[in-house]
Amino acid sequence: MLYSNRYRWLASAACLGFIANLSLATQAQAETVAEADNAQPIVVAAKRADAAALEFRSIVPVSALSEEDLQRTAVHNVAEALGLMPSVNVMNTGSSFFGGIDGAARGEGRFVSIRGLNSEYNVNLINGINVAQGMPYSRQVQLSLLPPSGLNTIVLTKVSTAAMDGDAIGGTVDFRTPTAFDYAKPFRMSLTASGRLETRARDYGDSGLGGGLAGEITKRFGADGNFGLYLSGYYDERHFANSEMAGVMAAQNDGGWAYSVASSSSGSAPAAGLDPQKTITQTGINVGVSNGYTTRWGGNGSLDWRPDADTQVYLRGSYASSKTEQNSTLSQFVSSSKSWTETVAGTGRYNLSVNQISNRVWYETNPEKAMLATAALGLDKKFGAWRVAPQVFFSEGHNDRPNHIELSARNNQSDNYNSGTTQPLGGTSITYVDNLPQPLMTSAIYNQLNNANTALLARRSGQLTEQFSGQTKYGAKIDLARDFEGSVLEQIRFGAKYSISHRMVTNRDWTNAHISNSLGYGGSTWASLGIATDYYAQVFPGVYTWSVPKVNHQRVVELFNQFKTSASFDTCTNNDLDNYNCNTLSGSEAVSAAYASATLRFGDLEVEPGLRFEHTAIRNTYWLRSTNLTTAPSNWASNHTEYNELLPSLIMAYRPAGSAVYRASFFQSYTRPAMVQLGGGATVAKGDTTTTITSGNPNLLPIRATNLDVSGDWKLGRDGQVMLGGFYKHLRHYMYDNGSGYINAANLPDTNTIYRMPLNGGSGDVYGLEAQLREKFTGLPQWFGTLGVNLSATHQWTKVDIGGGVTKRIQNAPNWLARAQMFWEKGPASIDLTFKYTGEYVSTYNALGQSGGWDDLYVRPIKMVDLHAGYRLREGLRADVSVANLLGAYSYWSHVGKETLAISDVVDSGRTVLLTVKWSM
Repeated sequence: MLYSNRYRWLASAACLGFIANLSLATQAQAETVAEADNAQPIVVAAKRADAAALEFRSIVPVSALSEEDLQRTAVHNVAEALGLMPSVNVMNTGSSFFGGIDGAARGEGRFVSIRGLNSEYNVNLINGINVAQGMPYSRQVQLSLLPPSGLNTIVLTKVSTAAMDGDAIGGTVDFRTPTAFDYAKPFRMSLTASGRLETRARDYGDSGLGGGLAGEITKRFGADGNFGLYLSGYYDERHFANSEMAGVMAAQNDGGWAYSVASSSSGSAPAAGLDPQKTITQTGINVGVSNGYTTRWGGNGSLDWRPDADTQVYLRGSYASSKTEQNSTLSQFVSSSKSWTETVAGTGRYNLSVNQISNRVWYETNPEKAMLATAALGLDKKFGAWRVAPQVFFSEGHNDRPNHIELSARNNQSDNYNSGTTQPLGGTSITYVDNLPQPLMTSAIYNQLNNANTALLARRSGQLTEQFSGQTKYGAKIDLARDFEGSVLEQIRFGAKYSISHRMVTNRDWTNAHISNSLGYGGSTWASLGIATDYYAQVFPGVYTWSVPKVNHQRVVELFNQFKTSASFDTCTNNDLDNYNCNTLSGSEAVSAAYASATLRFGDLEVEPGLRFEHTAIRNTYWLRSTNLTTAPSNWASNHTEYNELLPSLIMAYRPAGSAVYRASFFQSYTRPAMVQLGGGATVAKGDTTTTITSGNPNLLPIRATNLDVSGDWKLGRDGQVMLGGFYKHLRHYMYDNGSGYINAANLPDTNTIYRMPLNGGSGDVYGLEAQLREKFTGLPQWFGTLGVNLSATHQWTKVDIGGGVTKRIQNAPNWLARAQMFWEKGPASIDLTFKYTGEYVSTYNALGQSGGWDDLYVRPIKMVDLHAGYRLREGLRADVSVANLLGAYSYWSHVGKETLAISDVVDSGRTVLLTVKWSM
């Protein structure tokens, strides 16, 4: 385990032990909403009108989702719920083992970018508590861990005030849970049962069924009802089986691409005068099924004491945990031999021929255990004109990959007992139908893939990787405010905060020998070993028709353990001490902050100048590995980094009438580099005259941003609202793909030592326009009911120097984002139809490592339609059904090169149908 038992005990106690004993949970349905004032910083919203009022009252631009919004959507988790807000892009891939098609094949949104900035550039809060970041190599928070049913209100704040954490360039997201004082009734409870169906799993003949239970209870008690207890909890599970065509994976890992017309017989460059994007082609592909399940459980709790109108004491906690088993089986059509021939002498154009094919099947797992917990104990007290609000807080997060395992079989397996051969082909190996690659197979090739269990030779008895990553964070803060009457100065605020976090990441690997060498004889297949004895009839139903093995995962584990030896341990070398420590990184990060701000009022104009200062001290410990153990033994090393950031802000809101507000903001913010970039494990290589050290760079600068924001917000009658706004961000010292590795790397000579380390890039800019309209149409016949729309659109432009003067679009920043929802209500019935559009965006730079900058990985535009229908069966009893991805669009399609789809990854996750029945009293 990454942390001692005392940390586990602290997390359990701080997160309210009563949550662990609660077996049922649900989202809170607040019947009243606390007014937003200085004494009540956390506001929950039950109805859409409540969320609209919260947005309108705020001095800074915010977007809010109410409980009603969350009930009336077809989403898997809160990451997808955030996609209903303007300027939010939902991604189903991340970095590390969450990246690429492996992550996308789970078929759900997992991370978000806000206003063109990746997940690392956002701050995530639960009830105002900055949550721990458990992701390996990254500052991301995996939002798919949180179900929409576990929350009441989601608030996205797009402009940081001096009182907020300064490391938010994109935005700050606060997931809020209710308290007993957010309800009109002193006692209430509810139970929710849900059922789920994943249609793509049904296409494979799997059940695709899931569901959950949830419940909540709230009670105000005491002589004057001044104590309040709120408890909620949930459990749900999802079973999936999704189709994947991994052309990009094949291109990157197995050489599964080429120039169809090259400039030489080596095929290393396209023919002169040809655009590389017009001549690239797949030469091999991976096609398969990714199946498994996810279970989530957790809850929220609060205990409040309000002895009088000026005093609040609270204890709040949240706990969320999930376990995922994801197993992928891929048929592999691998171009093992390629050649180029000048068919017409003297033309300088060489045509591709794929001469040999290696048929393979590959099995890999992507398991995950994740946890996120928060707790806070605080006081909010008024003393006349003064308000004092101290708080202590704690958070812990983990994202572990405890037992990733993989193995394969192939026709050309060669070892001490086997001499396999490839299949001859010749000419073109891939054609395209509806922009999808189709392998051109001989009958012999097809038969081997279609009968992989018996036709292909087993390779190894497995390779296993275990990775653990986690963070604990705790600290204290105090906020003070003083009100003034009868003057331009309405209020002054100041405060301080101290937090310290501890992180650890470790990764270890074992690779077994070829299984025939271990057995002492050849000819073993997956069928003879009991690894797979059955098939899915179609590897990708409707597109690729050959069969793919159904793997017995337990048998895979048994074989790996049976043939695992001491020689299997091979994380980075043949030395056990290095293998155990070389991919281990630990560190601490202490942030001390202080701020001061004021509210000035000049008639209808409200002005809030502010200044925040943050000092960060980061210490990292890592394994310094040597390639020459006799002259430079491996050992633990450490480094230290400090940042001092002065963050001014100026926020203005002009309210000339009760139905309009105009806002303008300026603020500075920043994002610290990920721990691995500052102090990653280093390798020392000693030569005769020089020494090369590859390591993290403790001198990396944070990414700094100057932010401008303007917007107008108008009420349209009682139920309508329109917003128009624009934003600009100027970035300095940019680092892309934050946390995924040594980026912008350079070699820095120093006498006889060469240091290789990551460096900051250059500057960049983000521009954006936002628009949103909510309206209920009036004047319709009463018998028709209520009809309304909720529309939003964002257009953004991004460019950044990623290093060396190379300018690119920022990753995961679509040019266009649009949402259109039409809703109808009459009596107990309601229907919502939602269209979501996400424009194309760059996911990865230089995906194939080619010169010229053409080979960035793009994600195609995504167009999805969701449907929801609800009906109130009687007072306190309601049924809802929703269908996500109603039209069955592909959930993920990435491709190398902006102008071509020749090298693509595609995921088909089908539709999700969710039925819920909720009883409340």
